[in-house]
Amino acid sequence: MSAAMRLSRWHTGLTATNPSVAALVVRDGAIVGAAVTAPGGRPHAETQALSMAGGKARGATLYVTLEPCSHHGKTPPCADAITAAGISRVVVSLTDPDPRVSGRGLAILRDAGIAVESGVLEEEGRRVLGAYLMRQTRGRPQVTLKLAVSADGMIGRRDHAPGEGQVAITGPVARAQVHVLRAEMDAILVGIGTALADDPELTCRAPGLEARSPLRIVLDRRLDLPPASKLVRSARDVPVIAASIGEASETPETPETPETPGSGRAARRQALADAGVEILETGSLATLLSSLAARGVSSLLVEGGAGVARSFLDQGLVDRILLFEGTTTVGAAGLASPLTRADMPAGFRLLREEAFGPDRLTEYERFS
Repeated sequence: MSAAMRLSRWHTGLTATNPSVAALVVRDGAIVGAAVTAPGGRPHAETQALSMAGGKARGATLYVTLEPCSHHGKTPPCADAITAAGISRVVVSLTDPDPRVSGRGLAILRDAGIAVESGVLEEEGRRVLGAYLMRQTRGRPQVTLKLAVSADGMIGRRDHAPGEGQVAITGPVARAQVHVLRAEMDAILVGIGTALADDPELTCRAPGLEARSPLRIVLDRRLDLPPASKLVRSARDVPVIAASIGEASETPETPETPETPGSGRAARRQALADAGVEILETGSLATLLSSLAARGVSSLLVEGGAGVARSFLDQGLVDRILLFEGTTTVGAAGLASPLTRADMPAGFRLLREEAFGPDRLTEYERFS
């Protein structure tokens, strides 16, 4: 099961509305079939693994990270395929909370005389499939807040010119890890302040993973995202959403200035739309998350800035915190981090610590 969970991460962020599930067919102590949910969500892991195993599947054990489906969708139920292949035992980590499945898949297998064991490495399985479980049970994506904090508790500096980029808080090894993280996410989000100051791309640029860039979202109440920005210029290659919600926009907002002819909100909206940016009007962060979940977004990475991070934290919408700590000192012109290891919010517990070169990562998960 542990091997299956490692395999399932291969396609995390690529399987659309379906979770990235892995299946292993084991016979006489050897793996004779192994597969993970295909990009786009079809075909499922079970049918691929059974096809690879062929006749060796008869009498074998199937390890699968999530309960096999039991309903007819775009493909027949995996539970039926498992029965037809002659599998004698199925080991499952988690039952599927999808109401179309939710125990029915296991019941089909048991009714067919197949030995079924569930709950194997269940806690680890809940972490591996946490994003899918969050969307199914809470109707919103799993939210991961990522912060890079300097040795003096800053996330950047106030005095850099727009577009010149922020001071590098962490080194190249830690930054490469962030790009791998982006490759596993369905969507990434920043506030308009960060978008204007840093002109980020928010893509995955790790070698070999460039095609796995997530949906990019900017909290932009007034639709101030410049048409010349990297985000807008690349919107037809990697989708961008400008989410117009009032109270959740990053602070400080861009200053209110008198509108000149042709420069009003309607004109800015049209310019963004013409460039391929989707405009999403919504009332709050919570409704934004619900809207994202409805379109199949299961995981959201929040990268900046301080006001956006604080809004998500204050509204109880953060599920994981990734705190990268660098050795750089920013100084008096720095922007203070909304949190550090010393003042982690109540309800979070330390999950792991790792080193990436001279930089340190601590990961926390919500437990209440």
